[in-house]
Amino acid sequence: MKRVAVVVLEGAKPMDVGIPAQVFTHRASMPFTVEVCGVRPGLITGGDGLSYHVEHGLESLATADLIFVPGYRFPDREPPPAALITALGAAHDRGAILAAISTGAFALAATGLLDGRRATTHWHYARRLAEQFPKVRVDDRVLFVDEGSVLTSAGAASGIDLCLHLLRRESGMAVANHAARRLVAAPYRSGGQAQYLPHSVPESIGERFTQTREWALRHLDEPLTIARLSQHARVSERTFSRRFLDETGYTPMQWVMRARVDRARELLEETELGVDAISAAVGLGSATNLRRHFRQVLGTAPTAYRRTFSQSG
Repeated sequence: MKRVAVVVLEGAKPMDVGIPAQVFTHRASMPFTVEVCGVRPGLITGGDGLSYHVEHGLESLATADLIFVPGYRFPDREPPPAALITALGAAHDRGAILAAISTGAFALAATGLLDGRRATTHWHYARRLAEQFPKVRVDDRVLFVDEGSVLTSAGAASGIDLCLHLLRRESGMAVANHAARRLVAAPYRSGGQAQYLPHSVPESIGERFTQTREWALRHLDEPLTIARLSQHARVSERTFSRRFLDETGYTPMQWVMRARVDRARELLEETELGVDAISAAVGLGSATNLRRHFRQVLGTAPTAYRRTFSQSG
C-alpha cells in the first residue's frame, strides 16, 4: 500500500486539490492511501471561495511515496513557505515522487529540483515560470511532463492526465484504466495544452508593422514571402526581418505559418469545410501541409481538434 500526500497551500485551487485526492482515494481496486495536509494542521483559505480544514501538517510528507502540490493563487507573486521547500527536498532525497498540478510547478521549481529539467504549468503562467526560474526548461505545449522523480502538469484538467499516467507507471494499465472508467475520463488525451491557448500568434509589443500584419491576415490564402511583406511595410527585407523578430518574437515566416494555423482553427470550429478546403483557404496548399503544421504548432491533428472544439460537436 503506497501513501499519497496532497499539500494544500493558501489559495489552493479546488479542482487541483480534488483530482489527486479522488484519483488515488483508497478502495479495493487502488493500492493507495491519501492524506490531505497543509504546512500545518487547521483551516486553510483556498481559492474560488472554498476553504479546507486539514488534520495533518508537513509530517505527512516524511512517509509519503507520492506527493502532489496542487495549484494556488498568485504563484508568481508569493514564494512558497520555506518549511514546504525543505520538506519537499527531504522527501525527494529519500525517494518520494513529487508531482505538481498547474501552478504548483512554482513550488517545485523553488526547491531547485526542476533545474535543468523540462517542466510545464498552466499556459497563462508558463512565461512567468520561465522568467523566475531560468534553469527550468519550460514547455507550454504539453499536458504534463514526466522527469522521473518530479512531474508537472498543465491546467487543472491536466491533473487527471498526470494522475492516470502515474497510475500506469506505478501500478499498471489495468489499475489506470479502471480509474479512468470510474472518473469517466479518457485514459489518454489527444494533443497538448497548446490547442487551448487563445492564439498561437503573439500580440505585437509595438506598432511599427501593425498595418502589414493586419494586411497579411487578410491575405493568408495568397503567397506571403518576406519580399512581399517587406514591400508592403516599405522597408528592406533585412530591416523588416530584424524588426519583425524584435516586435513579435517570431521570424516573419514563423508568424505567417502560425497565423495560418490559427485561421485553420477558426474554420475547423465554425464551419464544416473539409481539411483540403481549409488548407487552401489558409494558404497551406494541401491537407498534408495542414496536418504537419497543425501538429507542429498544437501537438494534435486537425480532425481531433475539430472533435474537441467544433460548435456542432
